[in-house]
Amino acid sequence: MAKENKLKDAAVKIGSAVGKADATAHMAVKKAAKAAKVAKQELNELSKQVEALKKQLEKSTKRLKSALQ
Repeated sequence: MAKENKLKDAAVKIGSAVGKADATAHMAVKKAAKAAKVAKQELNELSKQVEALKKQLEKSTKRLKSALQ
């Protein structure tokens, strides 16, 4: 009987450890996914800013060329 209790206790401890590891891994994946989403949004915003600066530079270049003629 005592042997069965020890085995049961060991199985419970192993199950608890596996459950905790699984929960930790799940949270890490969720955090990584959230960070990736935020990074993607920031990249999109930066791309828009770069496009706006590019258009502004093109306009300035045209004005400068016509002013030099």
